Amino acid sequence: MDQLLEMAELLSDVLWGPLVLIPLLFAVGLFLTIRLKLLQLMRLPHALWLGLIRRKEDASVQGDISHYQALSTSLAATVGVGNIAGAALAIGVGGPGALFWIWIVGFLGMATKYSESLLGVKFRRVDAKGEQSGGPMYYLRYGLRGGLGTVLGFAFAVFGAIAAFGIGNGTQANTVTQQVTSIVDVEPWMVGLALMVLAGAVVLGGIKSIGRVASALVPIMIVGYVGACLLVLAINWATILPALQLVFVSAFGFQATAGGFSGVALMLAIQQGFARGIFSNEAGMGTGGISAAAAKTREPVRQAMVSMTQTFIDTIIVVTMTCMVIITTGVWDREEAEDGSLLTTQAVTEGLNTLSPTLAIGGQYIVAISVAVFAFTTLLGWGYYGERCMEFLGGRRFVMPYRVVFIMVIFVGSIAQLDNVWLFSDIANALMALPNLIGLLLLSPIVVAESKKFFAHPDWRNPDAVMEDVRS
Repeated sequence: MDQLLEMAELLSDVLWGPLVLIPLLFAVGLFLTIRLKLLQLMRLPHALWLGLIRRKEDASVQGDISHYQALSTSLAATVGVGNIAGAALAIGVGGPGALFWIWIVGFLGMATKYSESLLGVKFRRVDAKGEQSGGPMYYLRYGLRGGLGTVLGFAFAVFGAIAAFGIGNGTQANTVTQQVTSIVDVEPWMVGLALMVLAGAVVLGGIKSIGRVASALVPIMIVGYVGACLLVLAINWATILPALQLVFVSAFGFQATAGGFSGVALMLAIQQGFARGIFSNEAGMGTGGISAAAAKTREPVRQAMVSMTQTFIDTIIVVTMTCMVIITTGVWDREEAEDGSLLTTQAVTEGLNTLSPTLAIGGQYIVAISVAVFAFTTLLGWGYYGERCMEFLGGRRFVMPYRVVFIMVIFVGSIAQLDNVWLFSDIANALMALPNLIGLLLLSPIVVAESKKFFAHPDWRNPDAVMEDVRS
């Protein structure tokens, strides 16, 4: 077993080292950002309006859920333990500088997420039950064609179906159980059973059920958690500028305490920033294309704009809140720094304690509830991602058995000692990302062409006008 773990650690170090995924993620994100002419920045206001304010879909077009429900499903899957425990772990292990590289992952990842979602809608198919199926397995298979497309599509589907049990199941269930049992006198199996029953009631209903629940829970959980973080930052407002300075100084290996450059510190900051960044927003992993494909839309570009706001909300807003609370309260360099959820809890409680000890106690419950709700919604989103991968591999008949197994693993993840669950998740994430990133590079001409065609329309800001033009 020890030898197996050593091999897994070596594989993770290689995949997330300076020669494989880190440069590939950066290169693909930068390449798409340049090819799309900073689209994620220039079109962000319209994208936010389209996804969060307008929220209207054409009921006559193919699709299973609305723009907003597709966005909520994507947010449900990504705004999870990675935003609380994962982000905290990045700071605890990689130092404050990891936040800078998380920002880089987030900004470039918006272009990546846009491209994944556009291709997901463009190459989606209707399954045997009449539901939409899309994502990297489909745009790799049907977009690239030939042997390469078949191999890459199959590889993504296999890794995706397996990875769902790690990033979207075991890590979520295990973390929420630890968090709840640390503040409430309850047995782990009881937490696991509750999670399993609640998630099962939604996952068994398919994407329409998941979309309804996600669209209701996601706004509440994000606003509530961000609000608590903003309160802590308001209390500790005097430390915000020094904290930001520390982020930028540490990001390039310059340690303020030592006054010198550290290559090891630089590598740790970059590695943790990229690994936890992609764990949080999943840009480059291809999952955004799966949820986007379920949306009721005629225009791949329109849904792609909506989908890229997920990365903005997830990383630039929620993850930043977590990291800044940890840095401004000064808990990031303690011995407990390698326990992500505990570190976030300490940061929130100590930050609120300055104002009121009673409020500090409430802070523990705020983090615990946030972890529980975040993890629950992540289970929902990843249950759908995994089943779509399985549907691609074996057809609709494999969907329900997969759902049942996925639900059962929730209970196992809650009660098992998953000491290496983060290691497994990092490897699974990497194996999903590799075929997807290769495909995005090869399919980038389609993304650029579709985008140019859409934005060339004189009235592209009016969705109804564009849709009417497409119909004619």
